[in-house]
Amino acid sequence: MAAISKHLTAKNSSIAGGVLLLLYILKKRKRAPKQDGKRGSDLVINSERDGKKDRAAVDKVFFLRILRILRLMVPRVFSMETGYLIFIAAMLVARTYCDVWMIQNGTMIESAIIGRSTKDFKTYLYSFIKFMPLIALVNNFLKLGLNELKLRFRERLTKSLYDQYLQGFTYYKMGNLDNRIANADQLLTQDVEKFCNSVVDLYSNLSKPLLDIGLYIFKLTSAIGAQGPAIMMAYLLISGLFLTRLRRPIGKMTVTEQRYEGEYRFVNSRLITNSEEIAFYNGNLREKQTIYATFKKLVDHLHNFIFFRFSMGFVDSIIAKYLATVVGYLVVSRPFLNLSHPRHLQSSHSELLEDYYQSGRMLLRMSQALGRIVLAGREMSRLSGFTARITELMKVLKELNAGRYERTMVSVQEKESDSAEKLILVPGSGQITNRDNIIKFDHTPLATPNGDVLIKDLTFEVKSGTNVLVCGPNGCGKSSLFRALGELWPLFGGHLTKPDRGKLFYVPQRPYMTLGSLRDQVIYPDTYEQQRKKGISDQVLKDYLDNVQLGHILEREGSWDSVQDWMDVLSGGEKQRMAMARLFYHKPQFAILDECTSAVSVDVEDFIYSHCRTVGITLFTVSHRKSLWKHHEYYLHMDGRGNYEFKPITEETVEFGS
Repeated sequence: MAAISKHLTAKNSSIAGGVLLLLYILKKRKRAPKQDGKRGSDLVINSERDGKKDRAAVDKVFFLRILRILRLMVPRVFSMETGYLIFIAAMLVARTYCDVWMIQNGTMIESAIIGRSTKDFKTYLYSFIKFMPLIALVNNFLKLGLNELKLRFRERLTKSLYDQYLQGFTYYKMGNLDNRIANADQLLTQDVEKFCNSVVDLYSNLSKPLLDIGLYIFKLTSAIGAQGPAIMMAYLLISGLFLTRLRRPIGKMTVTEQRYEGEYRFVNSRLITNSEEIAFYNGNLREKQTIYATFKKLVDHLHNFIFFRFSMGFVDSIIAKYLATVVGYLVVSRPFLNLSHPRHLQSSHSELLEDYYQSGRMLLRMSQALGRIVLAGREMSRLSGFTARITELMKVLKELNAGRYERTMVSVQEKESDSAEKLILVPGSGQITNRDNIIKFDHTPLATPNGDVLIKDLTFEVKSGTNVLVCGPNGCGKSSLFRALGELWPLFGGHLTKPDRGKLFYVPQRPYMTLGSLRDQVIYPDTYEQQRKKGISDQVLKDYLDNVQLGHILEREGSWDSVQDWMDVLSGGEKQRMAMARLFYHKPQFAILDECTSAVSVDVEDFIYSHCRTVGITLFTVSHRKSLWKHHEYYLHMDGRGNYEFKPITEETVEFGS
């Protein structure tokens, strides 16, 4: 026995040493930054941010986070979610009582077999057959409740997050102004589902063992005394604390896994979105390298994670299963091996045997319940990773809706070199006044969200009826001007007077075709109900299509309710003309046309611009076509070096532009 004990001690020491060595290697790998010249400072900044953001451990912060999310998923005391929680708890209690009854009934069946009592055997077997449907019903009601609760939690949390994500321009700001959340689509879909499943599974995996332990302690205390269950509970506490300490890296590794999964999905979606352009460039080999590099990061991390889980699984099995069983045998054997115990004087051999079987099975179930609680810590560590990601998303959404955003600068040196200029620029410090029929920039700096100044002091005024042609080289600030007008980008100072958002309309070079019917393409973002409220008939919509020479599409489809993949069905020129029909439907005070007729013939383009003037739509146009100068009264020229001109268009200007 001494030799065996020595061997086991050495074996346990080697296991613990191996686990600690593994944790050390993983920690070193995660800390090692890649040096890439200028990007080195950026990586340092990102790693510091990630260290705070990715904190994922089972601690006080985790419980506060999960309580905050649970308030969203269970909004009221009297709700369907609360009802399902109570229903699941009731089914868990019923299932525990079923387990106890089956232990007692099974013991009596075996006792009848050993005692050769045909009458008792038939009686207890008939009882089992009689209660089978009830036990099956309890088990399946429990599964029903768990699945329904998972779905309702997911529905509540998804709707709550989308309410914030699609509030105003938050979805745009998250991808373009703020870079803390790299893959919002994965967080809103996969991570939310995994979080909700994990929460409900944890509720079930903790509630049932706790009920089992409480009930079995009560039953066992009367059978073998209070000392045995107390020893088992002490073992639970010690082993739980030890395993929780070892599992701490799981939360952070889960966060990293989900981030790498998101990056891998993103590069694949880019390939699908830009397949035509990549095909023209013969870029398949280059894209394969990018996908393989991203996939390799994910695979390397998963290899490490699998190896870590293997090591932890080995330790879990030893401590939570086998050692727990050993402790159980030691506890249950004490009163039976102690010959001076009163039960040896008061009970017959068959009664002792029956008592041992019943107590042993209860203790075995209790040890299994203790093991499940210990192993539930592993799921809790994984849940902490999903909780950290969902909490980060909620925090970013809240700050973006409050007008605050964060961007990690590419280079510390760049940031420091322009610090004197950038200190003056405070996002959101400019003032916006909503007023009809006028757009006026008053000493407004035009800058990117990074703080790069394009024009230090922009001042001009445009009233309804005065069309403006915006021109200049790429990167001069044309798009930045329109983003500031559309309130997509914050103002860094000065004063902007403009109509409210609904009276400004933007028509891009590559128009967006929504999912839905032909009618939806013309009235987007309105719905059919909103079209009817405006009093616009389908015949008027037909006139809009005829104005841009798209009437044949309605004739071809045969109905306004025809549904197609319009991004593929319509050609580039047809999509641009559809966007102009959409402009005529909405009749805004001002429209921003960003190279939106580049694929349209000159005669159709001429009619479109004339019709805009007829219906009173004032235009800001970005175009290099000489034929468009005659449709505008002013031009705004940006030279790309921080200078601009805002002057009326004359015959000399047209000749100069030609």
